[in-house]
Amino acid sequence: MSGVAEEKKLSYEQARDELSDVVKRLEAGGLTLEESLTLWERGEKLAELCAEWLEGARARLAAAVSERAGAGGAEEAPF
Repeated sequence: MSGVAEEKKLSYEQARDELSDVVKRLEAGGLTLEESLTLWERGEKLAELCAEWLEGARARLAAAVSERAGAGGAEEAPF
């Protein structure tokens, strides 16, 4: 899979699982320098995608908590 558009189609779980596989392959060793660099770059992209998913989830949660607090619900919980 290549390209930002295709990466964006991955769910958080898919990106996390692929990142885990990349890390395992890098830790196992036995790769050429070029293979290692290619995997490292893929891992960086996957880690960035996971971070974007998590930031989006945090923002949605904060908005929901804020909305609830604004509607007379419980006070906003710290993260």
